[in-house]
Amino acid sequence: MGRKSVKENKNIYQESRENANLTREAASEVLGFISADRLVKIENETSLPHPDEILAMADGYKNPALCNYYCSHECPIGKEYVPEVQAKSLSQITLEMLATINTLSKEKERLIEITLDGKITEDEMPDFISIKEKLDDMSLAIDSLKLWVEKAIATGEMDGSLLE
Repeated sequence: MGRKSVKENKNIYQESRENANLTREAASEVLGFISADRLVKIENETSLPHPDEILAMADGYKNPALCNYYCSHECPIGKEYVPEVQAKSLSQITLEMLATINTLSKEKERLIEITLDGKITEDEMPDFISIKEKLDDMSLAIDSLKLWVEKAIATGEMDGSLLE
């Protein structure tokens, strides 16, 4: 077994591998097509990982959050369009969703008024922006729930076949 790294400022890929209790050599075997030398380059940030490598690491390290991290931080398109989803507890996700639902329920009528004519006027814009921000919050909460489910399936805490 290899030595435990004492490097400070480890990137998410090294942290994920170490959290899976894998040396680079063992990770290379688990991942199949990524060599230990390639992992060194990715973990030392001398080379960016490729999407297929991210998929393999997310699966092999049982950390689906790696996919969102890659898309929101390293992919040129994803950095523009994919928000970072934070891993949270199920109870925190649920409370955030319910709080947002309660707020949106109160603003539903206003959204109907604003959008009924197919235009958003200047005087409607502040209310529309506020509602849009709440919808963005809901979208992030939903993405957090999906990430929580993927992690629970990957780690064996949940039977994914029951969701199909």
